[in-house]
Amino acid sequence: MEMGLTPIVCIAQDYIQGKPVDDLRLCKVILELPDNKTEHLPGYLPLVPGMPVLLTENIATELGLSNGTRGIFRQLVYDESPEDVRYQDKNFPPNTKFITQPKYALVEFPGCKLNTKLAELQSKIVPIAISEQTFLFDAKELLPENVAKAAKINKKTT
Repeated sequence: MEMGLTPIVCIAQDYIQGKPVDDLRLCKVILELPDNKTEHLPGYLPLVPGMPVLLTENIATELGLSNGTRGIFRQLVYDESPEDVRYQDKNFPPNTKFITQPKYALVEFPGCKLNTKLAELQSKIVPIAISEQTFLFDAKELLPENVAKAAKINKKTT
């Protein structure tokens, strides 16, 4: 890959009725939903250090960190997980690092009114917490007909 960077993709963690989606086929279908069906939430979020980002909610308006503020993504801080290795996708290079347990993103905001740097961070670098959002969908509509039939058959026999 150019520039010697390992591509990083943050994977959405989806839940149905408060429980993690454990069916791999359903999980993949949900991750690949078009964003017009997910309240514009991506299933896969590619991140590259140096890429421009935009705040989508107010963080600290008094510091100039509000909805629409432009920043520069610097780093994703995350927990390693055995789930990370389970993902592969033909849309991303083979050396892509898939992240399932992000903690926060370090983002540089050049216009930020933060006068002193935060502990252990460079000037104008701000940690942005991961947010959770909810959208509604009909899971039955997402499954191929044969999977839906199998689910009905399994349901009847249990």
